[in-house]
Amino acid sequence: MPTRYSGRDVDPMPLGEPLPLPFSSVVVPNRLMKVAMTERMATWDADDLSVSGIPTEQLYTLYRHWGRGGWGLIVTGNIIVDPSHLEAPGNLIISAEHKPLAGDSRFEAYRDLAVEGKHGGSIFLAQLNHPGRQTEQALQSDPVSASDVQLTKGYGALYAFGKPHAATLDEIEHIKDSFVNAATYLEKAGFDGVQLHAAHGYLLAQFLSPTTNRRTDAYGGRSLENRARLLTEIADGIRAATNPDFVLAVKVNSVEFQDSGFSTAEAGRLVELLETRGRFDVIELTGGTYEAPGWHHRKESSRRREAFFIEFAELVAPHAKLAKCFITGGIRTAGAMVDALESGLDGIGIGRPSATEPRLPRELLLRGSKACIKPLVGDTNVLGGEEAWGFGATLAGAQMQRMSFDQEPIDPSDQASVDSFLKAFEAWAAKLPNRSRHEVLDHVRIESVVVRGHGEESALL
Repeated sequence: MPTRYSGRDVDPMPLGEPLPLPFSSVVVPNRLMKVAMTERMATWDADDLSVSGIPTEQLYTLYRHWGRGGWGLIVTGNIIVDPSHLEAPGNLIISAEHKPLAGDSRFEAYRDLAVEGKHGGSIFLAQLNHPGRQTEQALQSDPVSASDVQLTKGYGALYAFGKPHAATLDEIEHIKDSFVNAATYLEKAGFDGVQLHAAHGYLLAQFLSPTTNRRTDAYGGRSLENRARLLTEIADGIRAATNPDFVLAVKVNSVEFQDSGFSTAEAGRLVELLETRGRFDVIELTGGTYEAPGWHHRKESSRRREAFFIEFAELVAPHAKLAKCFITGGIRTAGAMVDALESGLDGIGIGRPSATEPRLPRELLLRGSKACIKPLVGDTNVLGGEEAWGFGATLAGAQMQRMSFDQEPIDPSDQASVDSFLKAFEAWAAKLPNRSRHEVLDHVRIESVVVRGHGEESALL
């Protein structure tokens, strides 16, 4: 049997309560959300972007497992709205040029993906993203951003990112059109809604943050309303172009951990603005950027409560009078999840543990488990642990890779399994310096662990 985090005996039923959404009137079956994680499993041809970014059998299989997992909400990894600005090769792509035409191979593939994600009754959302300056230089040497502020710290000191140029007004119009087109495309493909990625330093967050937005026009300056204008105008466009029951969600930072960065006070005001202007149903609260990653515990008080950003999210959530606020990052036990709901949050976002346990909601709500499996590598429930997040994210990618081939995730609490992962990780990392733009450096492939398939009963499911 896998080893789990130590969790107190608590009634998990609050996590199983349905959640009516305020603007779309959709009812989410429970309070647990599988959050976005980059899959990098779509088609890719560096010399022909017209055939890139299409869902594959690997993605259907991956979402088939999550779709049967009992999640209230499932959010895809980022779907890129501009193929010239990728988060990574292998991303899903829907550009302004793509139209939802029956019989078109791309459109039919997204239809098939929606079927898998919705199979078990979950509300299936597509995360839409534009990386802006956070596109690696090998893929885009002249990225667009709010202003010409280059990423050189944090991840910017490890990887090369091009110096961006400030978006022209024509480019801003194209960006808005791209997001709106992708949303209407996905609605016709059968998705329940979309989530706009406005956190972690991507383009929409670059407009929101004073550290990256030094504009003096209607999309910048000291005014939060101006810096949020791109986001709210995209939301207005999506609301105008989709049906009333289409779910609109957004992922925003509750804190940036940077001097003069996007503050918790501004996050609270942003939530108020997003309710009135964008009519967002769901607001996912997170934190950190590529420049100042915050995906670990900085204080013992947050470690005890498990969620990285709980103390910031609790200050932001009360500003939402109608929208439903989810917190993401670090929560590993049912007790901490229930406590977060009692503190005023409406739901719990779960990332990396969902890759090890695709049916985690059933484990918590139906089978009496009190916590997630505790990994021997990548455990972030410690004070500090900056390196743990990287290992944990890589392990999650490896688990997704296994599921996409219809293999069961390894048990990360088992030493032999972890040893196999670390051996595969070394081989994967050795390829990093020599990778080219033609390659999809997808995820670590663990070949040496023999486990039963997802179709069989298992302690992991």
